[in-house]
Amino acid sequence: MVFKRLMQAMGVGGPSVETALANPHCRPGGQLEGRIQVAGGDHDVDISYVALGLVTRVEVESADSEYHTDQEFGRHQVTGPFRLAAGQRYDIPFRFEVPWETPLTDLYGRRLPGMTMGLRTELEVARSVDSGDLDAVSVHPLPAQERLLEALLRLGFRFARADVERGHLYGVRQSLPFYQEIEFFPAPRYAGVINQLELTFVTGPAQTQVVLELDKRGGVFTEGRDVFGRFTVDHATLDTVDWAGQLEAWLHTSLTRRGLFS
Repeated sequence: MVFKRLMQAMGVGGPSVETALANPHCRPGGQLEGRIQVAGGDHDVDISYVALGLVTRVEVESADSEYHTDQEFGRHQVTGPFRLAAGQRYDIPFRFEVPWETPLTDLYGRRLPGMTMGLRTELEVARSVDSGDLDAVSVHPLPAQERLLEALLRLGFRFARADVERGHLYGVRQSLPFYQEIEFFPAPRYAGVINQLELTFVTGPAQTQVVLELDKRGGVFTEGRDVFGRFTVDHATLDTVDWAGQLEAWLHTSLTRRGLFS
């Protein structure tokens, strides 16, 4: 009996959890739906809660180092406490709200290099947390994001990679503790002037804030520097703007003012 209680305390013979998504594809501000199946082990247990959270890989910069870690966000508790009998099956349907600022993982049917995303199921039993179940999720762009991405491609920029960085952008209202940077190789006409262009979306229900960063090439006697731009896209008037023209005008003006482009 003592041995059996010790094994139970260590989680041996305890409950198992499995999550099934109805559709792993979503957009920022959308929903993920599915079911969580909790199966009882060989003894009765008290479940404190079952929770869901999106998880992505983020880059963290400190004073003298840089590393990557998993970051959970958009957490949602789907149950309160309940008793799970030995061998009992407990079926929990859920509807998970995807935060508006969720990073993109897929563009035009392809995974963005450098991006990972999953929905994690967490179950707590006797103050011991099991966070083992992680289901892959694909996050596709909203129409506003698609328009900006398509505009850059029409100008000749090419996708390079993407990453997620912990921190906040200056002058931009964020609800999440990180932001995504989508990096592009320069269009041919800008190849001798900039190394890359970085694009960040900070999206809400009605508007998308767009932050652009140009990594300028340094010359023999000059140091490379960054050029920043920021503007807002209203979702309701999205189709009334020539976004390729807007972006090209900003690029030309920004680089010409600094004597880098004529």
